[in-house]
Amino acid sequence: MTAPTVTTKNILRLAFPAILAGIAEPVISITDIAVIGNMDGDSVNALAAAGLAGTFLSAIIWTLAQTKTSISSIVSTALGENQLEKINALIPQVIWINISLGILIYLVTAPLATFIFDLYNAQGEVLEMTAGYYQIRAIGFPMTLSAFAIFGIFRGLQNTSWAMTASIAGALVNVVLDYLLVYGIQDILDPMGLTGAALASLIAQATMLAVAIYFFFKKTDFSLSLDWKPHPNLKRHILLTLNFFLRTVAINVCIYLSYRFANDYGVEVAATHAILMNIWLFFSFFIDGFANAGNAIGGRLMGARDGNGLRELARKTNTFAVVVATVLVGILTILYNYIGGWFTDDRLVISLFIETFFIILLMQPINAVAFVYDGIFKGWGEASYLRNLLLVVTVALFIPAIYTLDYFGLELKAIWIAFFLWMMGRAIILHIKFKKQIKSLAG
Repeated sequence: MTAPTVTTKNILRLAFPAILAGIAEPVISITDIAVIGNMDGDSVNALAAAGLAGTFLSAIIWTLAQTKTSISSIVSTALGENQLEKINALIPQVIWINISLGILIYLVTAPLATFIFDLYNAQGEVLEMTAGYYQIRAIGFPMTLSAFAIFGIFRGLQNTSWAMTASIAGALVNVVLDYLLVYGIQDILDPMGLTGAALASLIAQATMLAVAIYFFFKKTDFSLSLDWKPHPNLKRHILLTLNFFLRTVAINVCIYLSYRFANDYGVEVAATHAILMNIWLFFSFFIDGFANAGNAIGGRLMGARDGNGLRELARKTNTFAVVVATVLVGILTILYNYIGGWFTDDRLVISLFIETFFIILLMQPINAVAFVYDGIFKGWGEASYLRNLLLVVTVALFIPAIYTLDYFGLELKAIWIAFFLWMMGRAIILHIKFKKQIKSLAG
């Protein structure tokens, strides 16, 4: 099989469905926060609780869903080498491993929820609400992780529209059920508040998995029939996943520290940070659509040893990602003074949001470059390099920055300036490494 042509059409064909698929999870969390932040009663505490639990959930899913990235790399490389039939037995092994992983994570973390969120400095009612919300949503771990494994297979096959359809279905179910369960229906259903938001998210995850399974059986030649003999590529998959896992541990250290500092500054700052973090994650998953295109095409190009194609892929995906990020920044700049009010009516939270949100907007073009290169390197299977890079920038940039800026009393701004420097380090180093890699491939 020849290498794929790196055309605008090919990139956008993969990127835009991947964008819609990728933003489903942050849309679920943002919807929860917006609905909860505007409900009657103690909405600030509920907002802080949903934000913290949602971010922790996203961090775990982001970490464990690296199986999606590794299986995508293996599938796309096999596709480029015209040897797809050789990985038939690997596919069900990966999916069942993900299901088992999800069950294990739930059994370990759900009983310890109060202890876990106490480590984030959540206290009193916020701690109690966070633990309860998490224990319901965490039931969905096996469903989410198995769906993500299937999404990775779709991406490796150069198709992101099936995952997009599944994700949109889940997001729509979540939006509708959020309003019905959180606010209730007069004379029919009592308002369930934070518990209702958690149940809505859980049902949305089940919907997403059901649609993914439909496409898996309808559109691919793979099956879920398990061969107990380990596939020769299973070791490679596990090693890739382990390295991607260690990489996201570094990401989670940054998120963990950000919430510890935010909770120390008070519940209003914690609630504001929850809003900012979920908007940042939305941006990240949105731009990650172009990284997914780079991942899928890049793995196939590397399988075909096409250096010129890889160079063109990087140029085009970076251009598209930066332009889209800039357009999003422009739209949100126009709406700048109104966005905080979408999530809460607390004046202090809105004021803190307005004072800090500009940092997130400024970092988006930098994020775009970092995510695109990150996706290409994942497609190559460069898990160990990405692991080492994240560990280095976390230790050398993020941690010193957040402690130093906190010392000077910047509080919430300290957190987000540290994230800005962290992303800048990733973008610059990955760009330099990519240039060297392409030169080496040409040689």
